[in-house]
Amino acid sequence: MTPHSDEHPETKGTSHTPKGLPPKATIDVKHVILVLSGKGGVGKSTVSVNLASALAAHGRQVGLLDLDIHGPNIPKMLGIENERPAVLENHMEPVHVLGNLSVMSMAFLLPDTSSPVIWRGPMKMAVIEQFLADVNWGTLDYLIVDLPPGTGDEALSIVQLAPNVQGAVIVTTPQDVAVLDAVKAIKFIGKLELPVIGIIENMSGMVCPHCGKTVDLFGRGGGEKAAQELGVPYLGSIPLDPEMVKAGDEGRPYVLRHADTPTWKAVDEVMENLVKRVES
Repeated sequence: MTPHSDEHPETKGTSHTPKGLPPKATIDVKHVILVLSGKGGVGKSTVSVNLASALAAHGRQVGLLDLDIHGPNIPKMLGIENERPAVLENHMEPVHVLGNLSVMSMAFLLPDTSSPVIWRGPMKMAVIEQFLADVNWGTLDYLIVDLPPGTGDEALSIVQLAPNVQGAVIVTTPQDVAVLDAVKAIKFIGKLELPVIGIIENMSGMVCPHCGKTVDLFGRGGGEKAAQELGVPYLGSIPLDPEMVKAGDEGRPYVLRHADTPTWKAVDEVMENLVKRVES
């Protein structure tokens, strides 16, 4: 699945601007949820992976779409970076992690994990359209879309192309500089006339592996304070847990292997708050 060219996807580019917007993609999904952050390094992809896994563990049919085209990390975090999607009747099959969790990422289409993607905006929009319309997602309750940091082409394209976009989840960390960028992301979503489903404060303290107590490495409460000041929902906080970092590096979703830990309970609470906001 590539735009029509013999060039490799990591080097192809174009200066042509599409004439008019394509119609919404035909995909059977109830709720499309965008996950974004105002800056990098806040653990947005980790939150996306564990949020999608938690939804799937609670019986939802979930798709996870990795739209960080220049730095796709979702397959690594799920231990599927060496998988390649099958092509059946001109449609690609997403890679299935669980019976009810499937994934699509640019990483599956690159020659190797070190290949850079050097694309202009129109090429990104074309591949995003294909990731929606030409992938056999089946019937989904949720499509979780992991977007790159910032407010660029990918977010604009998915809003234009995806049906049933319910809104955005903003991931931040507690310190002021991260919250400031999160505020920019919230205002960006407002300009797209989408609701902010809620703010998640990630790395909100660290669970000590020795005593089990929480240490406030980056402070605490910045995300909740921003939510109150801006009048948007607060979905909860997730502590920084060394085991979650290890799980991502080893390709094992944290929430599927660490039940009843403080971090697992935090992720589960965030997921439940999201479901209440979306399905009520």
